[in-house]
Amino acid sequence: MIETYQRETEDSLPRERRAFLVELRRAEESERSCEAHLAELKGLVGTLGLTIAGTTVAPLRSPSPALLLGSGKSEEIADSADELDAGVIIIDDDLTPRQQRNWERLSGCVVIDRQEVILEIFADRAATREASLQVALARMEYSLPRLTRAWTHLSRQRGGSRGTRGEGETQLESDRRIVLAKVAKLKKELEGVRRQRATARKQRRSVPLPTVALVGYTNAGKSSLLNALAGSAVNAEDKLFATLDPTTRRLELSGGRSVLLTDTVGFIRKLPHALVDAFRATLEETLLADLLIHVIDASDPEAVEHYRTTRQVLSEIGAEDTEQIIVLNKADLPHDPLLLAPLREADPQALFISTKNGLHLDILKERIAVMLEKHTSGHRYRIPLDRYDLVALLHREGRIITEEATGQAVCVEAMANEKVDSILKAFRE
Repeated sequence: MIETYQRETEDSLPRERRAFLVELRRAEESERSCEAHLAELKGLVGTLGLTIAGTTVAPLRSPSPALLLGSGKSEEIADSADELDAGVIIIDDDLTPRQQRNWERLSGCVVIDRQEVILEIFADRAATREASLQVALARMEYSLPRLTRAWTHLSRQRGGSRGTRGEGETQLESDRRIVLAKVAKLKKELEGVRRQRATARKQRRSVPLPTVALVGYTNAGKSSLLNALAGSAVNAEDKLFATLDPTTRRLELSGGRSVLLTDTVGFIRKLPHALVDAFRATLEETLLADLLIHVIDASDPEAVEHYRTTRQVLSEIGAEDTEQIIVLNKADLPHDPLLLAPLREADPQALFISTKNGLHLDILKERIAVMLEKHTSGHRYRIPLDRYDLVALLHREGRIITEEATGQAVCVEAMANEKVDSILKAFRE
């Protein structure tokens, strides 16, 4: 079934800004899940600033090497896009370079797969040099076998008229060399940025504070939670991938204890491997955390799938064994307890919260403190009086059990995390 959209004006937007969306439905996929995936695709396309001319759901039983879909269905989609004056066809799956070329020859449209949509959004969202370099590298590596959108003169030659070969083939070898050189240059620049990040991370880890990372599906409310907990003003727009760079704030817990709380890039279904690889340095902020807070949008019908997607990406970067607190955010919005039942089964302690009205944020902070308490150990320290700064450190970041001044030293029995204990190791009794 083809769903069409009324043109905004009689003239409408230019053809190249009008997109026809194709959602694929596999045999094992439910209708509800397929509808949710199409809704997500619409959100992604809207983020790109394209107007949706129409949509269709195409059953995918046996993938075709030539077009992914069968030739009959592909012709039908090309005809629909033509009738709706759409200059872009967006397919919610990964296309091989060959499939993408075949689609463009068949339809006369620019044909974009899911990977390219996400890459373009990341490119638009990149706000720092590191994020820009990481996205540029991912786009180049994606475009290398396609040589599309890497350079504007190639972008203008995509599509053409239906059934024609299109221009630009004579440029392919030249452009391939250019792209390879650009990839090498980007990798070299990124190495420098990664060394800087490693140095900054080392300095931060020398601060005797546990680290907590917020992880989850894009737009689950991680930045809003960081703002609500730490009282900061991090960008928390209601947008997909509003955060690409990790942001760290100090969070005060009960008893004067503190932790470093880090917001991270959001995950998404079928996150391109090129982005996972390019953003590995950024994702390492998650890998090195003492505790993860897995944020899930409880109001989203696909909350369970989003949970599984996040778990999958955490597994890919080696962070699946890090302790987690699961929070079901946006509890102030309507949500279906039956749909969330698998999450409650996976973690009966999953906590409903709301960053909008503050529901259970105090409980979350207490739970963070309790979880991090597991990483503390009790020791006796004999600290010289001229190093009372270390006693103050224990008061600030540990838990004092006994404290007694004896001669030229202070004898302290305290619970301390690994970072604090490593600083005081030389003074253990």
